[in-house]
Amino acid sequence: MKYPLEKTEEEWKEQLGEERYRILRKKGTEYPHTGTYNLHYEKGTYCCGACGEPLFESNSKFDAHCGWPSFDESIPGKVQYISDVTHGMKRTEILCANCGSHLGHVFDDGPTKTGQRYCVNSLSVDFKE
Repeated sequence: MKYPLEKTEEEWKEQLGEERYRILRKKGTEYPHTGTYNLHYEKGTYCCGACGEPLFESNSKFDAHCGWPSFDESIPGKVQYISDVTHGMKRTEILCANCGSHLGHVFDDGPTKTGQRYCVNSLSVDFKE
């Protein structure tokens, strides 16, 4: 798949460092309850940790008690949805639509009116006020 922002994997690895590269480019997951933004509720925007593209507004964030930052919607057009059948499960992976970096997964079990729970790795995003 082609994205508006493309880099070689070597460029991504140099830019992101080992742990962010593992999550954003190799579809890794951080341990639950360890991420910086899990219980973070300041007003602002959560942007892609690889390219800086705005992805989620703080007013869509909620505590899902799952150990990862959770949102009930993304900024329209900023997230790509891919079927993921790894690990014996059927899920929907979410990627940054600008650079194709892995953010996490979205589930249809959210408690808000959208019914969505975007489960995102803290290392996949940066917060901007």
